[in-house]
Amino acid sequence: MLFIQNAHLKPITAPDIPNGCLLIGDDGKIAALGADLTPPEGAEILDAEGRLVTPGCVEAHCHIGLDNEAVGWEGKDYNEVTDPITPQMWAIDSIYPQDEAFGNALRGGVTTACTGPGSANVIGGTFAVIKLAGSRVDDMVVKFPAAMKCAFGENPRRVYGQGAKRAPATRMGVAALLRDFLTKARKYQQDTDEGKAPAFDAKLEAMLPVMRGEIPLKAHAHRADDIFTAIRIAKEFGLKLTLDHCTDGAEIADALGAEGYPAFIGPSLGTKSKVELKNKSFATAGILDRAGVDVSIITDAPVIPLQYLPLCAGLAAEAGLGEKAAWEAITIRPARALGVADRLGSLEVGKDADIVVWTANPLTTVGGHAWQTFVNGKTVYTD
Repeated sequence: MLFIQNAHLKPITAPDIPNGCLLIGDDGKIAALGADLTPPEGAEILDAEGRLVTPGCVEAHCHIGLDNEAVGWEGKDYNEVTDPITPQMWAIDSIYPQDEAFGNALRGGVTTACTGPGSANVIGGTFAVIKLAGSRVDDMVVKFPAAMKCAFGENPRRVYGQGAKRAPATRMGVAALLRDFLTKARKYQQDTDEGKAPAFDAKLEAMLPVMRGEIPLKAHAHRADDIFTAIRIAKEFGLKLTLDHCTDGAEIADALGAEGYPAFIGPSLGTKSKVELKNKSFATAGILDRAGVDVSIITDAPVIPLQYLPLCAGLAAEAGLGEKAAWEAITIRPARALGVADRLGSLEVGKDADIVVWTANPLTTVGGHAWQTFVNGKTVYTD
């Protein structure tokens, strides 16, 4: 057992406890937290010395482990650009936990990420929610499959329409390919569920959790028209959906608030490297939040290195999101949208002891990083 005392606890889902204590059980779960706790006999004691203590940060959309820090072709393992429809790709088969990005993320207080294929393909494959501490991905998985990647707009058009001179070359082509495959997937799912035993098809088999509503389509969509196309198609087929990037979100905030889909905003730091990013702004998250959208902040790592997720949340807070919502946007909100809030995203009894003791509040202090990071109750980073 580990007893953390003299801590400024930020549970996220409950008010702060300015001078609190937190007990981590031998099972790697949070056993207790509060203002007046006595350490159990035999517990190891960590004096936080007044430091801020929060749940580990949760990244809702990135490519860590698939798009690695190593320069060159060998480190790029996230886009199977041989076919625009590749739902049978599994993120866990490309994740490389030995990449230095994992240690950097833990130092930055990020303990969990939803990672997977890139946006070259109309359908790219399945994402996984993983803990960022470990050496074998099989032992790091929190949820798999977690979502099915699909992509709209410039990326699939550029890869196939310009490079390979094949469909999709237009936004109409992207939507048509997606609709056609979803129609086949729906028939495959209906036949399977009715016991008609269709011939095995790896692509269609991978779509069963999507068609049954067990996981969402994870829609890469920057521009307003692409966002609405993603929503249109999800409604046509009765599918769950998350809106990833949502760069034009501020332009259509009221409509998105009425639709009710979670939005993962980012990467907002850096240059506007393509046409779709012309409306990129840290203000977008706050505008959408006020319109009633369930907003999470993302880095799209390695576009922005994952350790800067709290910095991005701080910049969004300053641009109108506010600090409370910004903390939620990198903890409980992504955990909820990813379907793992029963284990992650807040300091609550029974949840995984993924905990960060900070040198300073990273949302308000440039350079604030982890003093101690715990995953499943074990120390994975010490400053």
